[in-house]
Amino acid sequence: MLLNGKVIAITGGGAGIGGSASRLFAKEGARVVILEVNAEAGERTAAEIRAVGGDAVCIRTDVSDPDSVREAFEKIDRLCGCLDGLYNNAGVFLGKYDNRVTELSLETWEKILRINLFGVFYCCKYGIPLMKKAGGGAIVLTSSSAGVIGIPDCDAYTAAKGAAVALTRSLAVEYGPDGIRTNCIAPAAIRTEMVKESNLNDPKFDEQAFLDHGTPLRRWGTPEEVAELAAFLFSDRASYLNGAIIRADGGITVM
Repeated sequence: MLLNGKVIAITGGGAGIGGSASRLFAKEGARVVILEVNAEAGERTAAEIRAVGGDAVCIRTDVSDPDSVREAFEKIDRLCGCLDGLYNNAGVFLGKYDNRVTELSLETWEKILRINLFGVFYCCKYGIPLMKKAGGGAIVLTSSSAGVIGIPDCDAYTAAKGAAVALTRSLAVEYGPDGIRTNCIAPAAIRTEMVKESNLNDPKFDEQAFLDHGTPLRRWGTPEEVAELAAFLFSDRASYLNGAIIRADGGITVM
C-alpha cells in the first residue's frame, strides 16, 4: 500500500479535505492521527476508519494554541514513538468578517492568522523533531488560490495562505538535509463547507457562470481528489519532490 506503516498526523482531519485524507491514508496503510478542534467530528472519522480495519486515533487539538499543539505531539510521541508525515490541513475562512485591510478588524486579522499561519508554525515546531527522530519524513502545507493570485476582500486569509507558500520553500531548504521533504497544495473550487461559506452562500455569486466561464474543467473539485494528491506527496513515490507548490484547482488560477 502507498503509505504502509507510516505515521501521519492530519490537522483538521475530521471533515472536508482532512476527513477524506484521513480515510484515504488509512486505506493506504498509514497509522492516522487526527488532530481536530472539533473532537466529535474527529472521533467520528477515527471510528469510521477503525470500523473497516484501519488504524486511527483522534487527539483534540486547537492549532491556534501552542500549548494544545505541544501536548498533542507529546502524545503522538508516547503513542507512536515517531512521526513520518505532517499534513497541515486545518484552516478557517471567515467570509463574513474578513475584508480589505482598511475595513478589517484587528480581532479578525489575528484570529485568521493564528489558525491558518501560527497553527502551521506550531505544528512544524513540535512535529519536525519527531520526524528527525524517525530519520526523515514529509510535510504538506495547505495554501489556496488566494495564496498564489490576488483575491479581494479577504486580506487576512490571503496573507496567511501566501505565507504558507513562502514557508514551504524555507522548510524545504532548511530540513531537506534531514531527509524531510516539504511541499504545498493550493486548492481552489473544492466543494467543501468552506466553499459554501466563501462562495455558495453569497447571494451575489453566480455558480453556473463560474462553472461555465471561470473553471477550465467546468466542474467543482472534490475533497477526495485533493486527498489523492496529498497521499502521493507523503508516499515514497514523491521522494524527489521538495519545495513544490501544486495548484489543485482544475486550471482556475492560470486562466
